[in-house]
Amino acid sequence: MHPFSYTKVSDIAGALAAGRRGGRYIAGGTTLVDLMRESVERPATLVDISALPLREVTATARGGLRIGALVRMAEAAAHAKVRAIFPVISQALELSASAQLRNMATIGGNLMQRTRCTYFRDVTAACNKREPGSGCPALSGFNRTHAILGVSDHCVATHPSDVAVAFAALEASVHLLGPDGQRSVAFADFLLPPDSTPHREQAVRPGELISAVEIPALPRPLRSGYLKVGDRQSYGFALTSAAVALHVRSGVIREAKVAAGGVGTVPWKLPAVERRLIGERPSEALWAEAAAHAADGARPLQHNKFKIELLKRTVERQLRIVGGTE
Repeated sequence: MHPFSYTKVSDIAGALAAGRRGGRYIAGGTTLVDLMRESVERPATLVDISALPLREVTATARGGLRIGALVRMAEAAAHAKVRAIFPVISQALELSASAQLRNMATIGGNLMQRTRCTYFRDVTAACNKREPGSGCPALSGFNRTHAILGVSDHCVATHPSDVAVAFAALEASVHLLGPDGQRSVAFADFLLPPDSTPHREQAVRPGELISAVEIPALPRPLRSGYLKVGDRQSYGFALTSAAVALHVRSGVIREAKVAAGGVGTVPWKLPAVERRLIGERPSEALWAEAAAHAADGARPLQHNKFKIELLKRTVERQLRIVGGTE
């Protein structure tokens, strides 16, 4: 590990001042410290923001939900409002990492985590995320766990977060504080696909700090859930996953929110699946027809072609579960 300085701030003004000077924010430290140990990240200054007042979960006036950036993953998963309003978020959090990590990791830190691609974490390997222009050995190497959606010729790494898939499905927004004041970014625009700049992973400006994630109100009644498929049930990353929320009124699907994880360079919204569902009556045939569109636009690699069929089956099963036919 390389030398670094450490400072703990007690208010937002102090945090933003330290961020303007180039400090890297840290709270639970469950990702950044690992990357520092492996010399993947070499920040000169760590700014401990764990004492900031960003730890509340509140229902918004119109029936949505706002989760502070420093709420621990375990706290958010167990929170009564989260479980009652958007169980898909609780389920995604409970299927993340291990109990020990969920007790430390924060919602904001979870969104800022970097890929688990083995080439990225091996500093002896080339990686366009670490060193732009150095290449992406995953394109022709071992790429079983890599992305089939949103890939580019510069990067095929997946985003590892589970709860980010739920946020993507629910069309959340990320609130940011920075030197220029407050702003809000739609979740679809917050995590960036690699394109030709894979080293740019989030739409965060220098010195900015995530303050909260807000999920908008959706029509009620609303059924939602998260399904994760991986090589192991505990402390594993998704090969595929599906976050689904359905509003069914008078026997007809009026709203459908669907996103997939483990298959995209970012959590991948599935609008073609959503369009096939809206206006239809729930049925086994409908779930299969809608799920057939889950892998539209996929670009599989040598070792991950199986993800196309696995994604379709995962989405279909979760539609059956949330739609009440299983």
